[in-house]
Order: sequence, then structure tokens, then C-alpha cells
Amino acid sequence: MYIQRQIAPLGVQLSRLARGLPTGGDLDYVDSVTLIRALEGRVAM
Repeated sequence: MYIQRQIAPLGVQLSRLARGLPTGGDLDYVDSVTLIRALEGRVAM
């Protein structure tokens, strides 16, 4: 939320991943199906 408030005046839109990826998780260990679903289901903040 802090970052969102800081960059809002710049017109940058943030989104968060939908599910399947833990916060701080390493993308090197995520299978392609989980990554695709997380990107497709992302939600605007």
C-alpha cells in the first residue's frame, strides 16, 4: 500500500498476483501452470 500511494501520482498501476505464489517465494521453483494462473488472475490494487 505504501508503494502504491507513492507512485499513484505517476500514473503507474499496480496489481497483485492472484494465488499460488507465496509472498517472498522464489519464482525459480514455481511450475509454469501455477505461474500462468497467478498472472491471469491478478487483481488491481
